[in-house]
Amino acid sequence: MTTGLIPGEQPPEPRPTDGLPQQRHEPDGHGTMSADDRSRSSVITARAAASFEPVGRSVASARSFVRDTLQGWGFGDIVDDAVVLTSELVTNAVVHAGTSADLLCLRGDDGVRIEVSDRYPEREIPVQGSAVNMGSPDREGGRGLQLCAALAGRWGVEYTPTHKTVWFRLDLPERPVGTRTAGPSLPADLLPLADTRVRVAVVQIDRVGSVTAWNEDAEELFGYTAEQVTGKPLTDFAAWPHTPGTGTGIAEALQLSRWEGSYGIRGAHGRVIPVYASHLRVRDTDGEPSTVCLLVRDHERAVLQTPLRGPASETSGGSEGQSTDPFEVFIGSPAPDDLDGLLQRTVERARDMLDGDSAFLLLATDDETELEVRASTGLPSARQRFARVPVEAGPGRYGSARMPAVHEDLTAMPGAVPLLNGTGMRSVVTVPLKVEGRLTGSLGVAAEGAGRYSNEEALRLQFAADRIALAVESARLGELERLRRGSLSFLVEASDLLAGTLDRDQTLALMAQMTVPTLATWCAVYTIADQASEPDLSYVLHEDEELIDGIKSLLSKIPPPDPVPTPGARVWPAPAEVAHQAALRTSMRSLGLSGGPAHQVAPGIGPTLATAAAVGGETVVLPLVARNRVIGMLTLGKPTDEHFRQEILELAEDLSRRAALALDNARLYSERTAISQSLQRSLLPPELPTVEGVEVEVIYRAAGEGNEVGGDFYDLFPISDGAYGFAIGDVCGTGPNAAAVTGLARHALRLLAREGLSGPAVLERLNSAILDEGARSRFLTLLYGELRPQEDGSAELKVVCAGHPLPLRLRQDGTVEPAADPQPLLGVLEDLELYEQTVTLDPGDVLLCVTDGVTERREGPRMLGDDGLADVLTTCTGLTAGAVAARIMRAVERFASDAPSDDMAILAMRVPGLHQDQ
Repeated sequence: MTTGLIPGEQPPEPRPTDGLPQQRHEPDGHGTMSADDRSRSSVITARAAASFEPVGRSVASARSFVRDTLQGWGFGDIVDDAVVLTSELVTNAVVHAGTSADLLCLRGDDGVRIEVSDRYPEREIPVQGSAVNMGSPDREGGRGLQLCAALAGRWGVEYTPTHKTVWFRLDLPERPVGTRTAGPSLPADLLPLADTRVRVAVVQIDRVGSVTAWNEDAEELFGYTAEQVTGKPLTDFAAWPHTPGTGTGIAEALQLSRWEGSYGIRGAHGRVIPVYASHLRVRDTDGEPSTVCLLVRDHERAVLQTPLRGPASETSGGSEGQSTDPFEVFIGSPAPDDLDGLLQRTVERARDMLDGDSAFLLLATDDETELEVRASTGLPSARQRFARVPVEAGPGRYGSARMPAVHEDLTAMPGAVPLLNGTGMRSVVTVPLKVEGRLTGSLGVAAEGAGRYSNEEALRLQFAADRIALAVESARLGELERLRRGSLSFLVEASDLLAGTLDRDQTLALMAQMTVPTLATWCAVYTIADQASEPDLSYVLHEDEELIDGIKSLLSKIPPPDPVPTPGARVWPAPAEVAHQAALRTSMRSLGLSGGPAHQVAPGIGPTLATAAAVGGETVVLPLVARNRVIGMLTLGKPTDEHFRQEILELAEDLSRRAALALDNARLYSERTAISQSLQRSLLPPELPTVEGVEVEVIYRAAGEGNEVGGDFYDLFPISDGAYGFAIGDVCGTGPNAAAVTGLARHALRLLAREGLSGPAVLERLNSAILDEGARSRFLTLLYGELRPQEDGSAELKVVCAGHPLPLRLRQDGTVEPAADPQPLLGVLEDLELYEQTVTLDPGDVLLCVTDGVTERREGPRMLGDDGLADVLTTCTGLTAGAVAARIMRAVERFASDAPSDDMAILAMRVPGLHQDQ
């Protein structure tokens, strides 16, 4: 296949016929092309030619060839007619006549002429002037001429002894005022397919981006009712994957006066529905702006899509004084204002200029060691885009992208141009793009035939490359600047989110959600508990939630990547390889075939073809390094045949460093919390003993999130002969030093009390032990007592209140009074003179003991205090010990709206009434 740009060429002369007169079949009223017509034909500015083998798939290839050619020439208005006619004529040649077909497209300034020739060896040459029989419209063949008569402006048939050529000409339509574009009348079977009913969602967005209108078609398409979405931002539903800083976001698109393009809407079922949208910015009679969005399914985009306009004519008359800027001569005017558009037009013009079959343009990375594919034509662009090749591919002149190179036959030097491996291209010419002597890229044109290019073509291509190098570099730097600004914004937001949590699972989820779909299509996070542990698959996310389980199943059955601490992204091919092999085995089993790849796939993987496609592209691994230790790995993946661009990998590396530190902080916090909670539990009794004849209830509430230990404690334990010791105390401060005093106090109380010492003696010895702690000592408030149930149903208590809030006694008549006198606290004075007081609890009486976290509960300047606690206790007459403790805690919590800032402990003891439980 060959294409080329041939300025000023005239239409081809009739083919020689070895002395025989040329036969031409021109039906009456259609396609008659006299000598005058030929003389008035427009100047041919480009041609594209291709040959197709006599096989069925050639028809589809011919359609694609014509469509791509005309779209590249800017003749979008006549593409559909040309494709229909070409399809019929090529079918006649390769299917019905059984010969190869030669296809030639000729571009003029006001239309296009397309010729299809076959080589059927036996044919009847019609007699001049004989009637033309088109045949029946229902015949399988012979409809090509009917369609030519219906669609083409002019057409004809030319015969030679070896060829039959059917040609037709399509003129560019003149658009009258009020008509943007119009197509021909087509039979029903040639119209594009659509659903039973084409639904057009009409969505109106206010100036802040929130939905104000949502019609019935929108409800049917996306599953949300108008009530569910009204008032919510459109960004909550729009799936707008893009690279930060390099493209317009949904918020920006809604602010433009007009915008048209594709994105996705996440439906109520959770899946993304591809849509084609047309936005129009309007304002109401009050001057309030809003945006009207029309949305259809992406495969029905023709309902809304504005037909592409062709570029300005390149062959306008060159009058003197007219601008002849070499850049505009090559690129055309107006030049694209975005990098991707500029690169794509560059490769198309380079292909046409050298009559090539494909062209490609690569841009150099910042260190000039690799080239990244950014635009191509005639190649599988989805597979090649963002693929990277080294600048220095080998020794000698042909191994470096820094110099022009011509390869006459790539089969003689396999691998010389890695980008063209497996594409069928044989000859290629490549030239560097340089700015001020620095390599910025490489431009190449390739052809399927061998020996197509020489140094002359290399000089022509180099001349063009020199014209556009500066413009490409300027556009690249602009894109890079936008990317960096977007990257900084992205990293700032990511850092804020990661710093806002110390929960390990939430940190893992944030890492994945920030990378998908902004940086990758799917990701997986591996964590490493310690250096002796294997990496553990902790989190998997894909932009399509239905594929998450399949990817997780696949990754869990293959060995994880090695935890290499070397910074930067490295390619991990295992997921794509295993997924493709397993999917192939699944497909072969479904077809009843055996065999398949020799590589053994672990049983039970069973990924679907969708899973294989999801992980079939490039997969990279970035280490998560924190405090000089690899704590995990971040794995990013693309779908089938896609690659990561270098800027995205650099952004992902920055993110991985921040995420690693956040993940390690969450791990340290979790470990510290677990230690604190374990220590806190050790400072409290595991369970309370049952005291015969006395109800006992304890409520303990620790302040904060459990990150501190110490503070309040309580205890109830048997001593001997039916006596029980009880204590409730509060150590000054929190943290390890306070926890040490708390543990000392609780365990010392039990040991000393069981030695038979009285309450004052127990506390005096405990005071000495606290002072012996030296700098770690803390003062301690403590209420200690001994409880002895009596035979008459009462209970005798001997209590010592050392600097602690006084215990309160609630009598059956509702009166409340302190049950002890205040005495010095512990841990301050060496010589203490303490005494114990005896209290008798009659049936129905309650003794309430609390820590200062209860009495010092505050709401602004107000404090609950001892009086407030007593008031609450007076309302507890007749309640059980559990109900008393619960009512006190409920009153304390309701006293203030803020969460408690101090630990609280409540110990309630009640002697049951005489008729209780009867």
